[in-house]
Amino acid sequence: MKNLLLLPALAVSLLTASLATAQTSSGSTVAGPVATAPSDRFMMQNGEVVLVQGKRPTPLNKNVLLSNGTKINYKSGIVELPGGKKTTLKEGDYVRPNGDIVFATPASAAQARGDNSVPAGAQFETYLDPRPAPSTPAAMESRLSEMNTKISLMAEKIQLLNQKISLLTNSSQRPADTAALDKQIQAIDAKLK
Repeated sequence: MKNLLLLPALAVSLLTASLATAQTSSGSTVAGPVATAPSDRFMMQNGEVVLVQGKRPTPLNKNVLLSNGTKINYKSGIVELPGGKKTTLKEGDYVRPNGDIVFATPASAAQARGDNSVPAGAQFETYLDPRPAPSTPAAMESRLSEMNTKISLMAEKIQLLNQKISLLTNSSQRPADTAALDKQIQAIDAKLK
């Protein structure tokens, strides 16, 4: 008797599972794994997303699912991040294989944040190091050492700023005393100049 009652439930669940499998296999437009190198990018070019490997663009014919869960619609340029946030690529914007988005202009970066105050024609300024290129291996080593020191100082500053944020958000009634942290941050800023 119990087996007869379980039989209709089993039949319904099997039917549901087979319908779901049929829908996903026949209606899926997401590409499987795409062989990419870290330097490759999925770029919005002429109104569609293309895979650029080296300098050679390859048209896509399916949506892309990256290994970190980022989804890219190849026709519209809509990118859905793993957390559910969506943004639309503009001409020249691209997505790296690890899911990072690189914006071609300040306007497209601002628009992705929901800020429409940046003019559409705004361009990023090119940064040029005013110092001459190192001429010897020792000079190159010195420059790299200087850059590594600055990176370490910036990491220390980030850690101090996170401590300050934690203090300010966790203080209940009275304001937290962040004077000691502020002095440490100012000392790091002086070293970075």
